[in-house]
Amino acid sequence: MASRERLEAQIDQWRSYVQRHRAIAPADVDEMEDHLRGRVDDLTATGLDDDEAFLVAVRRMGNLDAVSHEFAREHSERLWKQLVLVPDDDAAQASGPAWRELAVVLALAVGAGIAVKVALAAFDTDSALLRNVPLMTAPFLGAYFVWKRRVARRVVGALLVPYALLAVVLNVYPYVDTGSTVVLAAIHAPVVLWALVGVVYVGGRWRDQDPRMDFARFTGELVVYVTLLAIGGGVLLGLTAATLSLVGVDIEPAMESWIMPFAVPGAVVVGAWLVEAKQDVVENIAPVLTRVFTPLTTVMLLVTLVVLLGAGGLADVERELLILMDAILVLVLCLLLYSVSARDSLARPGWFDGLQLVLVAAALAVDAVALTAMLTRIAEFGFSPNKVAALGLNLLLLVHLARSGLLLLGFLRERQPFGALVRWQTRFLPVYAVWAALVVVAFGPVFGFA
Repeated sequence: MASRERLEAQIDQWRSYVQRHRAIAPADVDEMEDHLRGRVDDLTATGLDDDEAFLVAVRRMGNLDAVSHEFAREHSERLWKQLVLVPDDDAAQASGPAWRELAVVLALAVGAGIAVKVALAAFDTDSALLRNVPLMTAPFLGAYFVWKRRVARRVVGALLVPYALLAVVLNVYPYVDTGSTVVLAAIHAPVVLWALVGVVYVGGRWRDQDPRMDFARFTGELVVYVTLLAIGGGVLLGLTAATLSLVGVDIEPAMESWIMPFAVPGAVVVGAWLVEAKQDVVENIAPVLTRVFTPLTTVMLLVTLVVLLGAGGLADVERELLILMDAILVLVLCLLLYSVSARDSLARPGWFDGLQLVLVAAALAVDAVALTAMLTRIAEFGFSPNKVAALGLNLLLLVHLARSGLLLLGFLRERQPFGALVRWQTRFLPVYAVWAALVVVAFGPVFGFA
């Protein structure tokens, strides 16, 4: 009797795991479970006990990801119908919620456009616009997740405090419009805002590892979708402008005054909705792209390292080159993060894990050279807001990548579980938001708002 109870518990765990692959409908999970039970019965008839029969049956069911992909190919029409805006008659019961969510998304997208339009009218300098446009857009994206996740009011109220403080800092500090501190504040404020959106996205459960990783996945997918929307929208606007120009109509004024202020923030909100809508249906795109760009980025880093080492005196390294190095290192971090987010933590180490270790090692070498160049420039020319901000970011990247490399090496040597690498990624990510908040709040007063 106890053996049978253990078997039922194991089947329940297996069923829960299968149900997380959302391309498989509940009815199909039932069919797969029946198939599994049939295999277990056949194996127990041969003399295996329940535990042994279950393990062998699951093994013979094959790789679950492969099953999911095959199922998706065989049922592609049904799967993609879940993304169609107008459901068919068979889905009439679900059409209400689908239409309601679409209406909410469009209303928030329009609201974000109106807020940006108000900002354009209220602020007459580029630096003020750069600081306030993200402030105007983030609440509408956050409102979508408040509605979608049914976030508790206490969580929303708690997030309004840092949002209000950020808005005050960005608009009350006596910045010089052409100064470095105002540019740094404008660059780092979106990072803080994105962290606040992340807390809403996870429904306030920001201390839990899995929700933080889910938000990291969402961020990568959103970047991909907004980029696709921007490309598609750019092509559409270009064709429209070319067509209207043939009859003497110039849409450039309307594009600057109305189309872009509504299209850009609206694309962010709509992109978030698309990511939410399709994540239940098809595989994420960002982790797939890491397979393509990881080897290419590795080669680029090795070339960059050679160029840096051959650039002569490190104090003579151009500031623009160091900025590009930071951008490349951030790209490396994203590649690592999204490949980690999509990997089966129970799978054995493979060649791609080794390639990632090479990528991280090359990034660490580039970061070490860049840090040496920054410290050399600081020693020769003194401190400045830009140098300190870049130095802080590079130190964070050094710690993040170094620990990631050690954990990845331990995993390849089968001395560390892959879960340790995943936990490190999710635990360190909030540090970047804290650093960004420090730059926004403290750099202005420390450097005299220069």
